[in-house]
Amino acid sequence: MNPNDLKKEYTNGEVTVVWQSGKCIHSANCVKNNPAVFQPKEKPWIKIDSSSTDKIIETVQKCPSGALTFYKNE
Repeated sequence: MNPNDLKKEYTNGEVTVVWQSGKCIHSANCVKNNPAVFQPKEKPWIKIDSSSTDKIIETVQKCPSGALTFYKNE
């Protein structure tokens, strides 16, 4: 698997965040808007249980490249 084109999913049971490394332009909007969840120096770098679902969705919607997307779990 190409490390420059990873796709990972992180879920809190209500919402799943999908990250596609190949689309990321490192704008850091996610980190600036929700640093409790998005911690690029950590592994895993998305701590999805560290914020509310609404705040996570709001943050993901600000991703300019589309590297972060989400879907609601049913």
